[in-house]
This record gives sequence, C-alpha cells and structure tokens, in this order.
Amino acid sequence: MESFKNWAVFIHPSTLKLASFVETLLEPVICKETAKKIELGLHEALVNAVVHGNLSNPNKVVRVRRILTPNWFIWQIQDEGIGIVKNKRQSSLPIDIDANSGRGIYLIHKCFDDVRWSSKGNRLQLSLKK
Repeated sequence: MESFKNWAVFIHPSTLKLASFVETLLEPVICKETAKKIELGLHEALVNAVVHGNLSNPNKVVRVRRILTPNWFIWQIQDEGIGIVKNKRQSSLPIDIDANSGRGIYLIHKCFDDVRWSSKGNRLQLSLKK
C-alpha cells in the first residue's frame, strides 16, 4: 500500500511582513473557518520565530516545511536562534493580563491539535487533523 505524503519547503526572510507568506502556507486548506484558525496560529508562530528566534535580524531566515498527509496538515517552523527553553513552552496565559508577551504560545496551542518542539527548541511542529 502506498502512503500519500506531499511536502514543500518555504524560506522567508526574518521580517514581520508575513501576510502573503501565511497565505501561501495555507493554500491547501479549503475550509475557510479552519483556515482562519490556522492563520492565527501560524502567524503567532512565525512572529515568535522572527522576533524571539532570529532577534528580528533580516540576514536570518525562517524555514517552513508544510507536510500534507491523508489525515493531517503539518507545518514545521524553524528559525536560526538558540531555541526556547523547555519551561517557556507551556500553554498558559500570563498571570499579568497586561504583560507584553506570553500569549503567543497559548494561542498556538489553541489553534492546533498537536504542538511539538525540537529538543533544541528552535523548531516547532504544528499539526491539525483534517
């Protein structure tokens, strides 16, 4: 039996001009409601990669691998940074509601069915069941 897998790699400069890039990453998602949910999570993950991973350095890039399987949409987002430490990867809102950061990872977890980090912490895999 042959398993169907379709994947593509996208490279984006480390800038916050992300709208058309996110649109490209979402091309295989047909359902508009699902696409909106994924769009929010992907945008948050890409902003984190640019700002926290690559420290907004325009000479660095964000690499995204999109994998389509019969049951899953998967995006692997990798930056050139040192990675996020394990205790900062949890999915909880900041205690101080006026905090400048801390909501992104929470939103990412709400937008996807499965969220996994590489051991180094500079690659994030986001998966959503079809």
